Amino acid sequence: MKTSAMFWVGTTTIVLLTVTIMAAMNFPFNWVFYITVLGQVMIVYMVYRVLTDNYTTNKTFKDFYEDFPIKE
Repeated sequence: MKTSAMFWVGTTTIVLLTVTIMAAMNFPFNWVFYITVLGQVMIVYMVYRVLTDNYTTNKTFKDFYEDFPIKE
């Protein structure tokens, strides 16, 4: 099964939030360091996946934001 780009966005967010919590709770430096490096690699891969995702839409700039359409 092929994972979507949003899966990588969510997973990367969780990993980086975990790093923040671990740093605040004074976890050993090596744990925080290695998970930080993992998070940075995940960010690069996440950006690649988002930019190369096969996503199409029929919305244009005239539609403004989907969640707050401008009344014409």
